[in-house]
This record gives sequence, structure tokens and C-alpha cells, in this order.
Amino acid sequence: MTGPQAFLATPATSGPPCTTVGIDVGGPRKGFHAVALTGGAYAAQMATSNAEALATWCRSVVQASVIAIDAPCRWSREGRARPCERELRQQGIICFASPTHQTAIAHPTGYYDWMLQGEALYQALEASHPLVARLPIHGPGCFETFPHAITWHLRGGHAQASEKRAQRRALLQQAGIDLAPLTSIDWIDAALCALTAHHAASGGPCMAYGEPETGWIVVPSARS
Repeated sequence: MTGPQAFLATPATSGPPCTTVGIDVGGPRKGFHAVALTGGAYAAQMATSNAEALATWCRSVVQASVIAIDAPCRWSREGRARPCERELRQQGIICFASPTHQTAIAHPTGYYDWMLQGEALYQALEASHPLVARLPIHGPGCFETFPHAITWHLRGGHAQASEKRAQRRALLQQAGIDLAPLTSIDWIDAALCALTAHHAASGGPCMAYGEPETGWIVVPSARS
């Protein structure tokens, strides 16, 4: 493990403002919540439980350049936390430990079904927005992110789970994002992921925890 990597993202080429999407991933009943930003401003949102439908929306409706997803992009190989998750914990950022694929499928209560939904989404996006395999990010592509870690970085290490709604809304408001359509924590988290994708797509400084083989978690490293 080499520790988190800082990098300056390569900005999108000149032209119309690019669109980025952030996706909050839930189980089969809750589904996906996606928010699109164009030029960093609120543009659209979609809720669905169908990964293929969401991939089509990202690709053909909003024409996203970079997509940030709040779900593990890789499974644990041996049942331990992935390197990216261990690195986050070393910074004091509490996070889930991803299980093995077999453990997720076999869980008797479907506890990891939301991670399986995430897997389906990454697979649905693979043809048009493959998982980022190198840094800095050259879109189109997608990457894993984590709202608590985003908040932790943008607030200088001050992120409290008990105050997540207020803290995350404040970050979006500071970025000039319209809060009116973001009526639940799912929409707020999706918008925060979209803001991270915008940060990466527009050349902002970012941090990547882990490495590509077991999965990166990418977050902004400074206030947008």
C-alpha cells in the first residue's frame, strides 16, 4: 500500500460546459438516485432501480462526461477491507469494508444487495464510461467516490455523520448548486458525488485512495 495519491485532474477540452453525474446507490427497492450538473450547475435528476435504464440516461439523455458512483467498484479478494478503505480509515474517515463477491451474494438478509446493484451499474456503464484505470482522469469514464470522505476533505477533516444532511447541503450551497430539487439525503449525496465528478472533470485537485487493481476512491482535495 503506497498511501493516497494527490493529482491535478486534466480539464475537459474547450467547448460547451461538460455534464457530470453523481449516483447514490441503494438496494433493489430503493434504487439509484442520480443528479446531473452541467458546468457545475444543477441540470437534471433521475430515480430508477434499473441499472441499464440509468446507464442509458447518463449516456444518451444528459450525455455525461464523468460519472461518480457511491458504491464499491471492486470486491474484496480475501474478505479484508480493500486498500482504499484501509487508507481512508488511517485518515480517520470511517467507511464500509467491502466483502467478497461470494459473501455478498450469500448473505441471508440481502445486506449487501446495494453493492450488487452497484456492480450491475458499473457493468452497464462499461461500454461508454469505463472505470477509471489511470490518473489524472481523462473522460468519458466513471469512478468510485464516498460522500462522507468528500465532506471530510471539503470541510478540512470536520465531518460528522449525525450532521451529514446539514453539512452536505451547505457544501452544495457554497458551490452554487440549486438545493430545491434535492429533497432527500439520497439526492443530496448524489449531487455531492456529481460535484466531485465536476471537480475532477474541470481540473480541480483530487485525492485517490487505493490503487486501480483493487479500486480507487476519488475525492476532491480542496474546496471547489
